[in-house]
Amino acid sequence: MPPHHRHRELIEEVTECNRDVTLTIQRGLSRATAAVVLCWMKSSGLNSSTMSRFLFSVYAIALVFFCTLEPWAQALQQNSQANDWMRVPGTAWERAKPESLGYSSARLEALRGWLKTQQTDAMMVVVHGKVIFEYGDLSLTTKVASVRKSVLGMLYGNYVFSGKIDLDKTVKELGLEDREPFLPIEERATLEQLLTARSGIYLPSGNKDLDLDMPKRGSEYPGTHFVYNNWDFNAAGTAFEKLTGKNIYDAVESDIARPIAMQDYDRSRQRKIPTISVHPEYHFDLSTRDMARLGLLMQRGGNWNGKQIIPGDWVRYTTTLVTPFNDINPTSLHIAGRPERWGYGAMWWVWDAPVFPGHIYDGPLQGAYTAMGTGGQYITVLPKEDIVIAHKVDIDKDARANISPEGYDAVLAMVIDSKCAGSCP
Repeated sequence: MPPHHRHRELIEEVTECNRDVTLTIQRGLSRATAAVVLCWMKSSGLNSSTMSRFLFSVYAIALVFFCTLEPWAQALQQNSQANDWMRVPGTAWERAKPESLGYSSARLEALRGWLKTQQTDAMMVVVHGKVIFEYGDLSLTTKVASVRKSVLGMLYGNYVFSGKIDLDKTVKELGLEDREPFLPIEERATLEQLLTARSGIYLPSGNKDLDLDMPKRGSEYPGTHFVYNNWDFNAAGTAFEKLTGKNIYDAVESDIARPIAMQDYDRSRQRKIPTISVHPEYHFDLSTRDMARLGLLMQRGGNWNGKQIIPGDWVRYTTTLVTPFNDINPTSLHIAGRPERWGYGAMWWVWDAPVFPGHIYDGPLQGAYTAMGTGGQYITVLPKEDIVIAHKVDIDKDARANISPEGYDAVLAMVIDSKCAGSCP
């Protein structure tokens, strides 16, 4: 067989492994370069057979190089995509054009118009660790109401896993007696049942709206019935300080705020509010951009830039559904005619939909969880899309300011639908 025929056969065999790469190389070889090489070879006195072998050798080496290069490039791209799901901000947030992450600027501007009709003071949308939407003063630091409960829930993790906090301890063993003594049935309630709002202890907390809806004391066995009762959450704050020997605000500063570089956490602003109970409310003042950092820390499984700030298993535990939407009490918190379906985990509200194993989702809200507080304070995490939403209404300026549940549902839907299907408009 003539040499040049054999060369052609070999080339065809190699290109079968990656025909696209071959075409790229062929198109990339300029005629000018080929002419220079041929002129050099002729001037050197090389015959056509030698020139053919030489050119084939160069061509084969180039094929091998690019066949090797392509999987390497694919690996780099996969690593880059994986890094998107690990990215966290440094001392300041990184901004990105929505389209660069597959979202529509036009649709997000429509959201901005909607927010102007509400009492929203600040809002932030984070995708893959980058800010794609912001509204209002993100540094505005005000009361976050019941978002405080989710912050305390985050704080518990390290101490549970170190053994300093035992969730099976009863309220009696922890010395959490109030001004009114526990009933015998109430003494059996555990710390874990306080975190999941299932203690069965219906003592007044000082929150008039919630206290009016409390069942009769002793009517439910601890652990069997969910009632959103501030007594449970405030007592959990007292228990944390008893068991750790740390002030809640100092622990947040050292354990969370500093490690994740919260920009506006001011220890001097944090203060407890006395209640009719012996257990005070551990009020928090937080900014929207720091609320978003807390949400991103949860979305990253408690890991921040390679350091485990909160145990990953604790994040999963607190955001796993314990109480379905239909079992939420008081009943004013689960109205069937509304679009939301928030059940409860441990100090976090959890979307009531099963989470499939293997990171398989059938909708954008599957696996979602949120911290929420009076007036419209939200830290919402959508794991499927790697989205964190922080939303603030300034209830310090106006205690009656509010975004309705339906209003926030609309905000959530607009953020979700700002994702482009194909090319962005």
